[in-house]
Amino acid sequence: MSFDQTLKTLGLKLPEVPKPVGSYVSVMESDGLVFLSGLLPRQGSEIIYRGKLGADLSLEKGCAAARLCALNALSVIQSHFGTLDKVEKILRLVGYIQSHPLFLDHPRVLNGASDLFKEVFGEKGLHARSAVGVASLPGNAACEIELTLKIR
Repeated sequence: MSFDQTLKTLGLKLPEVPKPVGSYVSVMESDGLVFLSGLLPRQGSEIIYRGKLGADLSLEKGCAAARLCALNALSVIQSHFGTLDKVEKILRLVGYIQSHPLFLDHPRVLNGASDLFKEVFGEKGLHARSAVGVASLPGNAACEIELTLKIR
């Protein structure tokens, strides 16, 4: 089954492709590698999940925020290549989690994104990853992800 078909089978609808809000591009390709710029938990131009994990937001909301970031990543990939089927492998995911200094569940928040990539791409969605706690993010977003993948 194609990745595009898997998306439909899972009943997932991709959000509107997020547009860059600064002096950068959303996608950069080099020798079969694709680097996505940071993606926030946005629908259109609105950041849906705002605040610090462990203070303003629960772990469950954090996971939902990371999942929305991942859906935005899929939207960017599909828009850029016309299909998700060009994805050969998700290589690396970096997640920045805006959190209270005593919050320690950054990896569990990022599972929201990791689990989505596994659902859509199966074994090809498994990846290396880093989950980093930060004091603030653009627009007071709960999290931001970066993605590196290999294409066919």
